[in-house]
Amino acid sequence: MKVLIADPIAQEGIEALRAHAEVDVRLGLSRDELIAAIGDYEAIVVRSETKVSAEVIEAGRKLQVIGRAGVGVDNIDVEVATRKGIVVVNAPTGNIVSAAEHTIALMLAMARHIPQANALLRSGVWRRHDFMGIEIRNKILGIIGLGNVGSEVARRAKGLEMRLIAHDPFVSVEYARNLGVELVSLEEILKESDFITLHTPLTGTTKGLIGAKELAMVKPTVRIINCARGGIIDEEALFKAVEGGRVAGAAIDVFAEEPARESILFKSDRILVTPHLAASTAEAQATIALDVAEQIIAVLQGQPARYAVNTPLISPETLSFVAPFLGVAQQVGRLLCQLAEGQMSTISIKYEGEIANYDTAALKAAIIGGLLEAISEERVNLVNANIIAQRRGLKITEHKDPICENYGNLITLEVTTSAGVTTVAGTVMRGEPHIVRVNSYWIDVVPRGGYFLFSDHRDRPGFIGTVGTILGNVDINISSMQLGRLEPRGAALLVLELDEPIGEEQRLELLAIPDVYTIKLVKL
Repeated sequence: MKVLIADPIAQEGIEALRAHAEVDVRLGLSRDELIAAIGDYEAIVVRSETKVSAEVIEAGRKLQVIGRAGVGVDNIDVEVATRKGIVVVNAPTGNIVSAAEHTIALMLAMARHIPQANALLRSGVWRRHDFMGIEIRNKILGIIGLGNVGSEVARRAKGLEMRLIAHDPFVSVEYARNLGVELVSLEEILKESDFITLHTPLTGTTKGLIGAKELAMVKPTVRIINCARGGIIDEEALFKAVEGGRVAGAAIDVFAEEPARESILFKSDRILVTPHLAASTAEAQATIALDVAEQIIAVLQGQPARYAVNTPLISPETLSFVAPFLGVAQQVGRLLCQLAEGQMSTISIKYEGEIANYDTAALKAAIIGGLLEAISEERVNLVNANIIAQRRGLKITEHKDPICENYGNLITLEVTTSAGVTTVAGTVMRGEPHIVRVNSYWIDVVPRGGYFLFSDHRDRPGFIGTVGTILGNVDINISSMQLGRLEPRGAALLVLELDEPIGEEQRLELLAIPDVYTIKLVKL
């Protein structure tokens, strides 16, 4: 077997591969050079520099596995690789400890003014009274995102005798309790914390998560750390809050645009900045290289890979029947994620109809992927769906019934949270996904990639007209409407498909209509 290493990785990974295969290290290949060379190799290892495009994959006639020495796989055409039966692996956990330690290091550096004191003393000035610090013992650390890195930060902060609170709706209360963490709302994190650290991926939901509105809620003594992703914090709002005394300090390792050679954050002496160093340790790079090497060896030896990011091949018979339902499975998860409130604890999936007679592992992966895509950087597939859910303390059960009363086939997802139970069901009709149930209401919504307004309210005359007037006043067009109700003038659900999203002002105006219980804007 031959392995091509196209980007620099730690020597430990290279040596591990050489124990099992012939390894060529050829760095800096151009696109054409890579296409010309790849046909001789069963495996290729890249980081972020080399693009493994569809053309490269097509030229890799012997290719069995693509290894990404890092987390993301944006530089790999995963879809084409999957179609060609090529396994794509990455190393999502290799830098967890390094990122957690860097977070703790930045927190301590802020608490004791270490960068400023170092700079002043080196300039020849001995001045101690300017650098009165604080102890972090007994301080409240607010962790936003209790995934892999957030959990490691919690473990270390616990040893420093801090009080830990966290906001992450996608972990169970038991999981947080075992870490010594109290789960609270985002608002409580902002209002109570002495230090706030962010550990979420950058998604449409988390972009600008901390802005001027959120910074107005914090203690003036708070210090904020971001070693996760640039863009989660509004950089201009943070600068103004620090300079205006609204925030005591900040430590930022990631930026909205990188490499960040210029940033408004550089202008404040009370904001500590580092150039995306969280994963930059010798140990992390060695771990990442070894993780990828071990998975490549496993695949070449016919073994499963621990962190495969694409779906392994399934039988043609199963694929032909199940494939049309993958889209609706993902949409069911995606919708429930946006509708549910509270801390998740259990996930129940029910398959009804002929689909219950087939292997539904791929459908479960699609459901969990849709449910967690807004908060997990890991690509969820049938290899790792259970692992990712287990890491978050979520229990998944599946039920199958070959008889379906209402439809030929039906997929129902039910999630239990601290706020109650949320149910979403979907099916395929006329070749496209349909959401046909939300909680107790039977509806028919076709998710076309747009915005939908969900309103829980009491059914009464004039309600739809009032909603239409509010939307019309801001020139928002309604393209379709569904109404489900349990009884006349009783509980009802209105679903409007909108051409454009409503703003927060319109949402609050709709929520103020008498007998309206919830207003939610979702994107499907």
